[in-house]
Amino acid sequence: MERPEAEPLSASGSCQAGEAEAEAGSGPAAEEPGGRAAGTMMEDCLSKKIEITVSEAEKRTGRNAMNMQEIYTAYLIETRAVESQTEGQCSPPDSLWRRYSEFELLRNYLLVNYPHIVVPPLPEKRAEFVWHKLSADNMDPDFVERRRIGLENFLIRVASHPIICQDKIFYSFLTQEGGWKEMVNETGFQLKAESRLKALNATFRVKNPDKRFTELKHYSDELQSVISHLLRVRARVADRLYGVYKVHGNYGRVFSEWSAIEKEMGDGLQSAGHHMDVYAASIDDILEEEEHYADQLKEYLFYAEALRAVCRKHELIQYDLEMAAQDLASKKQQCEELATGTLRTFSLKGMTSKLFGQESPEQREGKIKVLEEQIHDGEEQLKSKNVEGREFVKSAWADIERFKEQKNHDLKEALINYAVMQISMCKKGIQVWTNAKECFSKM
Repeated sequence: MERPEAEPLSASGSCQAGEAEAEAGSGPAAEEPGGRAAGTMMEDCLSKKIEITVSEAEKRTGRNAMNMQEIYTAYLIETRAVESQTEGQCSPPDSLWRRYSEFELLRNYLLVNYPHIVVPPLPEKRAEFVWHKLSADNMDPDFVERRRIGLENFLIRVASHPIICQDKIFYSFLTQEGGWKEMVNETGFQLKAESRLKALNATFRVKNPDKRFTELKHYSDELQSVISHLLRVRARVADRLYGVYKVHGNYGRVFSEWSAIEKEMGDGLQSAGHHMDVYAASIDDILEEEEHYADQLKEYLFYAEALRAVCRKHELIQYDLEMAAQDLASKKQQCEELATGTLRTFSLKGMTSKLFGQESPEQREGKIKVLEEQIHDGEEQLKSKNVEGREFVKSAWADIERFKEQKNHDLKEALINYAVMQISMCKKGIQVWTNAKECFSKM
């Protein structure tokens, strides 16, 4: 699953456009807001202070924004201080209910306010890549249970992140049931969200894209493609495996019927048929358990989009930087042309001047003064954007490195567990036929 990726350059290697006109100072030290180093913040992770569980799911009926009746699932979030458990105090946990849409609102808020973070994904809202015997209904109890586990994992991921775990809105999500949606909407995060059109425009119009982010974007596409294909293959294998197991039930039925007409062989055939029936019935629980491993892969299927979100934000920053540099260069050229009275390039304004007469010295001086002020503002803006770009790259790559370490560990563990489960299933099949062989030998 791992793919070679470009080693990060120094932060100043990104956002190069316009630095010739306005070179910015070096970015801040590798510390997050508040001036605390990453190691200290890791110790302060919320997950080390409170235990978070999504303990149960409940189907409810309510009214939506259109005042129409709807059925939805609510999830019970429980939090308990870790200190009270270590000291032997078994205090009851604080609890509140949240809908899936509220989890979505929380994640959208985090995406907008922490664009340099690979924000953990939510579990799927509707089942995808399932084998055909498994229900894809989002109200199916088995699916709701898997989504409950996924939502708990999402909260633990956020609470374990050294930066976003300290967000006040996230903490309120865990502890304040009433008024939370109003609180997050009052932050105005929706106004900060970049439009899809602007993001698409930046993708195609950036002249000097950062090679590292370009490669990361391609990698996220490939990761998503590989995991999607793996999940499809797994679903096909599960379908065939389901068929093989269920066919063993036919062995059980045939052996049972055969035993009724055989006196000497009847007991052995009956016992062998019993083993086949048990084997056939076990597949439902096995494949339900397998969905847990599929969900672990799906998490990284959705993480691929989180990686692309970071890349898109970098493209927007780079695009704004290049536009600022281009505007600054244009104003400098206009100022030079007014000062020298020569036109370096064809312009409608130049042709108008030739047709209708030259500007007076006072008019020209006034325009030059305005342009000089705009150039000064443009240079300051360009410096600011250069600093913003370098800070984003530095913060983003630090989080991407953290994510890569997490990804390698998680996918390795998931694939090993999946292989162990397959080995266990094969051993169970061997044991069934070994038992059947012993039954036949005693006939």
